[in-house]
Amino acid sequence: MYVTLVHVRVKKEAVPSFIQACRANHEASTSEPGNRRFDVLQLKEDPTRFVLYEAYASKEDAAAHKNTPHYAAWRDAVAGWMAEPRKGVVYDGLFPA
Repeated sequence: MYVTLVHVRVKKEAVPSFIQACRANHEASTSEPGNRRFDVLQLKEDPTRFVLYEAYASKEDAAAHKNTPHYAAWRDAVAGWMAEPRKGVVYDGLFPA
């Protein structure tokens, strides 16, 4: 699997809107071919910090995600809500295979 953990910190006042936008992106992303998981995690100690756990069957499937209308809508909606630039960290998913 091709896994990306996207670390995000949003402005405090934008948290509810960010969660709503992530729900829509999550729901559409889990229907994509090649998607294995698309989790949205919120840090308990700091509710302005999130991790998006995106697992795809291949690098190509992950790249295709960034060409979908729902990703573009999410990206554009959340741009002004970021407290700092988001950071994606790529992993090889070993298990489950």
